[in-house]
Amino acid sequence: MQFCDDCGSMMHADGDEMVCKSCGATVGKDDDLADQFVSTAEQSGEEVVETEEGANFEGKPKDKSVNCDDCGNGVAWYTIKQTGSADEPPTRFFKCTECGHRWREYN
Repeated sequence: MQFCDDCGSMMHADGDEMVCKSCGATVGKDDDLADQFVSTAEQSGEEVVETEEGANFEGKPKDKSVNCDDCGNGVAWYTIKQTGSADEPPTRFFKCTECGHRWREYN
């Protein structure tokens, strides 16, 4: 893994260069270190946790012990995401199965 000297973001391999996705800085690959670099497969859309407004929650796990503030329904789809530091509990994002209202819960 190589990090950008300009902004500190992780760089990725692009041909004979390492390129920063954040600021666009490039650095030539060091042939002596080439055997230490490993390329990994990119995540598919199914592996990414979606929590923004347009996220599709349908098919995600359901929690039957919550209450929607908008319609009173007691079932909601949810996803879990670590929004704070590692020593804090994760945040659960909910979407009501009845009316589509979205909310979050901090443990």
